Amino acid sequence: MQQRKMSSNYFTARIGEFNFEKFYTSRKRLMFHILMWLSFALLLFLSYRLAYHLTYFNSFILTMRMCVVNMIVFYMFFYLFLPKILKQPLSSAVYGLVFSFPVFVIIWLLSTFSFSLIYHSLGYEILNGELKGVIAASANQTFWQAISLNRMVSQAIIIISILSPFFFVKILFEISKLYSRTINIQKQKSLLEIQNINIEKDFLKSQLNPHFLFNTLNNLYSLSLKKDDAVPEVILNLSDTMSYTLYESNTEIVELWKEMEFVKNYVELEKMRYSSDKNIHYEFPSEKDCQGLRIAPLLTFTFIENAFKYGLKSKCAGFLKLKIKVENDNFIFELENDLEISMKKNTHGGIGLENVRKRLQLLYPDNHQLEILNSESVFRVKLIIDLN
Repeated sequence: MQQRKMSSNYFTARIGEFNFEKFYTSRKRLMFHILMWLSFALLLFLSYRLAYHLTYFNSFILTMRMCVVNMIVFYMFFYLFLPKILKQPLSSAVYGLVFSFPVFVIIWLLSTFSFSLIYHSLGYEILNGELKGVIAASANQTFWQAISLNRMVSQAIIIISILSPFFFVKILFEISKLYSRTINIQKQKSLLEIQNINIEKDFLKSQLNPHFLFNTLNNLYSLSLKKDDAVPEVILNLSDTMSYTLYESNTEIVELWKEMEFVKNYVELEKMRYSSDKNIHYEFPSEKDCQGLRIAPLLTFTFIENAFKYGLKSKCAGFLKLKIKVENDNFIFELENDLEISMKKNTHGGIGLENVRKRLQLLYPDNHQLEILNSESVFRVKLIIDLN
């Protein structure tokens, strides 16, 4: 029993480690299909030639007919019909699959009938043996005789026996492919959980380190000496930022407007460190725009943190432009800042950006668009996430 379990685990691990997407390229897929149909054609040709004692030519034309007819049914089912039916609810999909059987039997019969008509018009015929006159007999049928109920029932077993090997191989391959993908996704999710923990720790460290607190408190001190009316607001922003960091961002998903409030507070605190000649412009959606929408926390923080860290360095043209909006349940994030050539070697926070890419790919695999431009003097990022 233990040996069987070890063998099963070994087999599971091998499937999980095998990268179907990387191995099964378009070129290899084409070669595999060609090899599959050539093998079928060769076996069929030998069967006609050796079992039915047909001539080479007659064996060839019957093999051609059978191969093309089976290819029509196979590719229509797996590449046209099945992808659409699997998108339907389970009950509809089951009814669709059941209904598809007689439909594809009719397609198979009509395709065979069409070949018989073409061969008959060209004067092709089997003149001896068990299949003598088979082309003429098929071609002389009427349309309704070709797809009659009796013919459908009589040919169904033949169709199943011919196509079942192809269906079996295709289904087995797709199951293995899906299983491998599922295992890889589970591994990636486990890695993501670890990465998220590290990201949260790094984020807390970056926000609670003495340097950040020193800058903020120093600005507060300067404002208090001037008896600036903005002091209470700055203290509140700092309190809200640290509260969000400690308590809100530990969940997998947060309300969008809370995330926007955090980003806004952080930007305003960072803005205090720069003189008025720096062009810092930002726009945020209103709480009404964010109503009912939720998002994974801290997805855009790396971009904003890097913008303040690496941007605003140019003496004459330092700028940072941040625009966030919500349109049709799409979260649209646009950020642009100046970038000194000497900072290029830092790759503008390359490790952090790579973590953001991985999080987006795992959390919103088919629902996001990320564009990053890292030119000589400008760093620009645009992120769109479908939150619906």
